[in-house]
Parts: sequence; structure tokens; C-alpha cells
Amino acid sequence: MSISSLSPLPATDRPDVAARLRGALIGAGFTADGLLDLLGAPAYAALARSETVPALRATRGDTPLEALVRLFLLQQPVAHARVADALPVDACLESGWLVRVAPDAGDDLAATVDVRPYGGPGGEDWFIVSDLGCAVGGARGIGSHGEGVVLGVGGASTTLAGITVRNPVASVLDLGTGSGIQTLHATRHATRVTATDVNPRALHITALTLALSGAPAADLREGSLFEPVRDGTYDLIVSNPPFVISPGARLTYRDGGMAGDDLCRTLVQQAGERLNEGGFAQFLANWQHVEGEDWPDRLRSWVPRGCDAWIVQREVQDITQYAELWLRDAGDHRADPAEYQARYDAWLDEFEARKVRAVGFGWITLRRTGAAEPSITVEEWPHPVEQPLGDTVRAHFERLDYLREHDDAALLAGHFRLVEEIVQEQVGLPGAEDPEHVVLRQNRGMRRATKVDTIGAGFAGVCDGSLSAGRILDAIAQLVGEDPVLLRDRTPAQIRLLVEQGFLEPAG
Repeated sequence: MSISSLSPLPATDRPDVAARLRGALIGAGFTADGLLDLLGAPAYAALARSETVPALRATRGDTPLEALVRLFLLQQPVAHARVADALPVDACLESGWLVRVAPDAGDDLAATVDVRPYGGPGGEDWFIVSDLGCAVGGARGIGSHGEGVVLGVGGASTTLAGITVRNPVASVLDLGTGSGIQTLHATRHATRVTATDVNPRALHITALTLALSGAPAADLREGSLFEPVRDGTYDLIVSNPPFVISPGARLTYRDGGMAGDDLCRTLVQQAGERLNEGGFAQFLANWQHVEGEDWPDRLRSWVPRGCDAWIVQREVQDITQYAELWLRDAGDHRADPAEYQARYDAWLDEFEARKVRAVGFGWITLRRTGAAEPSITVEEWPHPVEQPLGDTVRAHFERLDYLREHDDAALLAGHFRLVEEIVQEQVGLPGAEDPEHVVLRQNRGMRRATKVDTIGAGFAGVCDGSLSAGRILDAIAQLVGEDPVLLRDRTPAQIRLLVEQGFLEPAG
């Protein structure tokens, strides 16, 4: 399916119609909360799995909301009279949001795009537009994608939106905007938002998403990577790029068209010079695990000069799992078995030629810094986290600055607080006088756990900002009968770890 064969899209030059349609959708309760109330939790969850039968059963009534759900979410024809009770039909037909079904279907109307309610972080009623059958968890399900189609909101896009640092800024670049979800979020905290995509259809749909959500318009530019913005610099760059490592570039929305993980590498390496001082660049990415190569070293080599980096690997798949995942995403498992096998072979041939044994997925955050020695943290963290993580990401880099600026003597003179919702677990044999080890565990953010000795646990438990670290250690030394000088010498490393990982924070 090429771009030229896709269905026509609604016009972008009728903001008045988008505003009227938005008002009608909200007035009928076609919102994230309204859908949950109408469908109920089981049917709502089933729709996210591309199972529409429960939602169809829940919308057999004659209310305007039920008509809208069938029209825009379930992509079912709806009688003109029913739609007229909910929407400005003539204006929607004229501007292309609706079309008349074939004459032999009576006066039924159909939607030209998928429109999905999306609750903004501040309680906004937003709407994400995508191609029919291409909302993740949409009515036609995964596997209905063709070349040039524009997908709706999925797990990857909501993950990126959740980890993004939301400082008020002058300028944001959304590179590879797709249906516009990152651009929509950026309009809340940026004066100027630029969105790019190689697919002109994606830019058209982004404009529809912004208009239907009542958000400010963005500067939309067509092109690959940073080409459309030339020498522009930004306070924030975000990208959910076509990161899939595949043989060839069949599908615009997911295949980058470069060899291996070169697209993600190029994106990261070129981002540094596009950032203003203190600015962030945040990406989702895939990277190769190559035989004989340390994957963290591979990623460290991507980080541009003059940038701190925090890279988190969230998942690893062997090459067979990875190939199967994306073959299913394209619906190839439903094709002729011989064709499926040929495509599968092509993926494995590509990986074997590059000595790739697995593929990692995760987050990459850069921050432009003037520090003489930028910090690069690469870690594997497959455990559950608490979204949104934007504040956690920002705090990570703030703690890096603090630790860079404070030597051991300054740390001992500093005052610290134990971060809220930290719990302590003691592990040891029942009845033993002392635990074998103590674990501090976070219940927020990254939800880390770190092992400390009894001195470290005692120190963290006393930190409330009132006493300096040195005075606390002196008191602990007296209590346990240790030499206070030796304790001061060996404890700063543990304090640094607790600050770096977010268990302690500087007071004041």
C-alpha cells in the first residue's frame, strides 16, 4: 500500500470545522473518561488489544456517544440521522472528516481517519488522529499497516512522552513526529515547536491532531533527520524514530532505511550540536548486541562531545524473537508461508552478516553541558518504573552537577535529606544479631534498590537536612566505637552512590 493509494485526509485549512468538531466530541462525552464510563473496564481493555466485540456490544444503544465510538474508534458505518445528532455533519463532509458510504448502503456515513481521545497531563481533552486501522489497539488490529501509513499512540510514544523533561523552554524539536503526540505535549511548555517527518502524510495528520486538540499550531517541516532544520538549535529535542533494525525500508513508520542501528547512532551523534546549553535530547532507540563487542561501549561511542548522557536498556531480544515481533507487526505471519519464511530468512541473514546476536531497546537522554568531563551512564534496568519520569530524569542530571562540584570534603560538609518513600529491608537469618545486608528501596521513579552496610543505612536514616554529613558520621563512629577519621575517609563513596541513584538529595 503506497502513500498515493491511501484514503484522502481531512483538510487542514478549516480550523473552524476542527473547532466545531472538537466541541461536539467533548459535548457528547467522547473523551478518555467518557469512553471508560461507557464501555466499562473490560471492553475498554479489550479494545486496547484490538478486540472490538465487547465495545460493539457496549455501543448498541442510540446515544450520540455510542454513535461516535462506532464511527471513529470502531470504524463502523453509522446512519446519517444518528451522526447528525452528534456532529455538524455538513461541515464534516465538506472538510473531509466524514464521507458517504457507497450508494447501496443507504445514507450511512463513515470516518476518514481514526480519532482517539487522549487525556493530557493537565487534564486536557486531546484527540490523536491516525490512519484508519492504524491506531495501536485499533479496530482493525495490528498487521493492517502499509507503506506510508501514520500510526496512532502506542506504548513507545507514551513511554517517550512520560520520560521527557518538561521544563518551560523557548524551543522544542519533535523529529519524526508521526501522529503528533510529542508535538502536542510540547505545546504545553514551549514557546515554539518544530515538528519534522519524512512522510508528508504524517505532517498533515499532526496538523489535524493539534487542531482537533485545541493546541497551538507547530512549524511543520518535511525531511530526514536534522536536514529540515539546517543549523537551528533547541532547548529540547525529542524523537521516537523509525528505530527498527530491518533488512531494507519497507515501512516508513518503523524502518529507518539505514544499515543496522546506524539511524539511531546518527540521530544521537548529530543531536549534540543542535542543543542549546543545558538543553535535553531524548530518544527511544534500538541497538545491536554484536559478537565480541561490549554493548555499553557501543553506546558510549554514540554520545557526542560536550554532552552528559543517561542510557537505559529496558529490554533485550534475541534475533529470532526480534524478527518475529516485527514480522507480526507488518502482518507477514498472515501471508503465504513461503513468503513469510523468505522474509524471516532475510532478517536472519542480515543479522548474521553483522554478527548481531541480540537487539536492545531503551531510552537515551543527552544534556548539553559545559563540564570539562561530561558524565556517561549506561545501565540495564528491565524492572518496573513509575511514569511519568520527566522529573526523575531532570533530577538525575541535577545530581550529576552537584557531585561534580563537590569533592569529598565538600560532601562531608553538606547537608542531605532522605528522599520520600524510601523503605529499608533487612536480610539475614532469623534471630541473628545483625542482618547479612540492608537494602534501601525506592517506591517512586526508577524504583531502584541498593545494598548498603549498617553504617550506610544508619547514615541515610538520620539524614533530615539538619546536620552535616560529617557530624552524622562522627556521631555514628562514637555510637559503634569506630575511629571517626577512618569512617570519614571511607564513607564519601557510599554517600556519592546514594546521591547519584536518588536515595539522598542535597538539603537546600
